[in-house]
Amino acid sequence: MSLPKGKDESDAAAGPRRDPYEVLNVAKDASDQEIKAAYKRLALKFHPDKNVDNPEAAELFKEIAYSYSILSDAEKRQHYDLSGFQAVDMIGNDMELDLSNLSTVNTMFVALFSKLGVPIKTSISPTVLEEANNGIVTIRPLPLGRPVNDRVERQVAHFYGVTISKEQAVAGVVVRVISQAQSNIKLLYFEQEETGGLSLALQEDSVKTGKVTSAGMYFLNFQVYRLDLRMNALAMAKDTEAALFKKLEGLQPCEMSELKAGTHIFAVYGDNFFKDATYTIEAISVVSHQDSVQRLKDIEAQLLKKRSELRTFETEYREVLARFAAVSSRFKEEEAAVEQLLRTREDVQASFSSSQSRMSHNTEASGGMGLGTSMDESTSESRDKASKRKWFGWNFTVEKKYG
Repeated sequence: MSLPKGKDESDAAAGPRRDPYEVLNVAKDASDQEIKAAYKRLALKFHPDKNVDNPEAAELFKEIAYSYSILSDAEKRQHYDLSGFQAVDMIGNDMELDLSNLSTVNTMFVALFSKLGVPIKTSISPTVLEEANNGIVTIRPLPLGRPVNDRVERQVAHFYGVTISKEQAVAGVVVRVISQAQSNIKLLYFEQEETGGLSLALQEDSVKTGKVTSAGMYFLNFQVYRLDLRMNALAMAKDTEAALFKKLEGLQPCEMSELKAGTHIFAVYGDNFFKDATYTIEAISVVSHQDSVQRLKDIEAQLLKKRSELRTFETEYREVLARFAAVSSRFKEEEAAVEQLLRTREDVQASFSSSQSRMSHNTEASGGMGLGTSMDESTSESRDKASKRKWFGWNFTVEKKYG
């Protein structure tokens, strides 16, 4: 059961938010059934109707409902586990833009952000979906192995019918669309309703690979994964230094892995902002491409294994990083301490000097002779006075004796 977004959810999102797992008191790896059971138990306990005299119960009930709205939705839960409330908010804020309803100015802003590499998810024009649902679209045949080149107007779709045999269905089919002009396009798959209309079942947005943009669907009877670049961008923006660990978190299993014999409807949607999109679409039976099929199967398995390895390695990396930060801080402290000790030692060593010792001694012995008088000067002056007394005394004696 998934709760619709409403006042309760928006109110809960407005203030400080607790971890949904903490609110529902479940483990991070709790199953859907455990989450549902926890929600029912808490919702029953804190329902406002049963807690009329407890205003806090109403707030707790909102928080419980909001937490359940995240954990009960597989996509929201995955985004929360990866990037927290920021990713959930982006999903809840209708980030899929319908370009057909945007003004020229707004379209220019969106185009600018897209050009700068900001991942923006656009929606398909309601007109296209309505015409498909009413069965009033033109469906062109697309024979296996025969590529078709064309140009589609923006927010318009070209529909194609691909007919496959039972043998081809068992072997597998690949449908790809490529734009040499690097146009933004979507590859769509529609299911045929009993009423004769078409309902959208799958869609793949084009991504830039080298000098082209391309989108593909692979019905190879084993699980194939697509890479959600928006999820990667959110994760890497949150922690740019550990972007490597988030690079494979956007791997999402494709909803369909096989097609049955019969005719299947695909469409190329022009997702450009201002101009028509040029493209080449091709449907291929992989009967003669078994080597490529096996290689793709092996690579998908390796990517899943590598994602698991990176999750384990991320824990080790962060532990080492934290240790490195602590050791770096210790290094700077020790470096400063050693430098201080060396400077102090130099000062002490410099104090072992005769001139310094005499100066210190003279200053202490000088008494009232003034700060500028040294011991050497005082001693010399004393000698001169004694000499003069002797000399004058000698002269006085001689004069008296011979006078």
